[in-house]
Amino acid sequence: MQKPISITAISSISPLGKSLEDAWKHYQDNEHCFAERQVLKQPVFVAEIPGEAKQDIELLRQSDAKYKALDDTVLYAIYASRNAVKQAGWKASDNFGVNIGSSRGATGLFESYHEDFLKKGKSKTLSSPTTTLGNIASWVAHDLQTQGPEVSHSITCSTALHAVLNGIAWLNSGMSSKFLVGGSEAPLTPFTIAQMQALKIYSKAGLDNDCHSEVSEESFPCRALDLSKKQNTMVLGEGASVACLEAGKKDNALAFIKGYGYATEILEHNISISSDAQCFQRSMAMALGDLNPDEIDAIVMHAPGTIKGDLSEFNAIKKVFSNKMPSLTTNKWKVGHSFGASGLLSVELAVLMLQHQQFIPVPFHGQSHPKQLKNILVNAVGFGGNAVSILLSK
Repeated sequence: MQKPISITAISSISPLGKSLEDAWKHYQDNEHCFAERQVLKQPVFVAEIPGEAKQDIELLRQSDAKYKALDDTVLYAIYASRNAVKQAGWKASDNFGVNIGSSRGATGLFESYHEDFLKKGKSKTLSSPTTTLGNIASWVAHDLQTQGPEVSHSITCSTALHAVLNGIAWLNSGMSSKFLVGGSEAPLTPFTIAQMQALKIYSKAGLDNDCHSEVSEESFPCRALDLSKKQNTMVLGEGASVACLEAGKKDNALAFIKGYGYATEILEHNISISSDAQCFQRSMAMALGDLNPDEIDAIVMHAPGTIKGDLSEFNAIKKVFSNKMPSLTTNKWKVGHSFGASGLLSVELAVLMLQHQQFIPVPFHGQSHPKQLKNILVNAVGFGGNAVSILLSK
């Protein structure tokens, strides 16, 4: 790290709710946020934002004539960004930068436009401008009236943590003193779910169950971090999460970014990483820098709930932390995999654990809990073997 980076605010809208208080409350129980939905005439589990949050998004949509044509990915990002900037006390005159990405972008709107095109043989006027990936950051910047740089990108499931990397780079360069970073995703559409099912990674577990507190295999459709599972159990979730980054150590910081790492590995095929996730080994080692690995108290894993994905990341952690394994956790057993937004939701969990000095375990992954939480590592990786690791400190 060239200089300390402060996280002065973090905000999300997710299956956990629409505030940090909502999220922390739900992390105190062993209940997942999945509900059964009929998709293409078959039952599947998904993790939706709660009803109250949906009402807020609908109010946002109706608040401006221009917003009525926007996809949920954009509206989720605007909603979370408004709250984050308010928490941090930023003003439009600060000319802060915005980098909010998405793996899939305007999924629902794109599918709707394409369906209409197939029926009518011509495209609607706004089909291109409302489905470009640049929509997210540009609309957030418009909504917040900042004149700073705006960047949108897609690096699949590590998108949000790559936004953090970009924010750090801008701050370290001196080209900006404040950057809003994160990811947004609204992937709960029939075509997107069908794509995951085609990869044979979507959960088929316990479709006669809803929310449960009992710790049994049937009670958790997504078995993220269950290293003995016999089938893939990924479940999709939706939401957005953003963080306010500022150069230097700020008095109002929720946490500090102490290190960062990134790596890409040559793929064996289109969707896999190596069995010992060499990309994660390199990204975690880079994030640690000169810090003794024994000083890492916990890792919030990417752990998508697939057999190979969970196990390869675990093997990488064993390689890097051979002398003393940190406590391991993930939130995907609870909120599902929100693709490009997932990395920042993991950062949110890490920040909450640092603030409250309470480790949030995975109910079915037995291990000892750390006595204190000073340093937490957050991992994310996506198709393309593009791993990112962010080291957070109290």
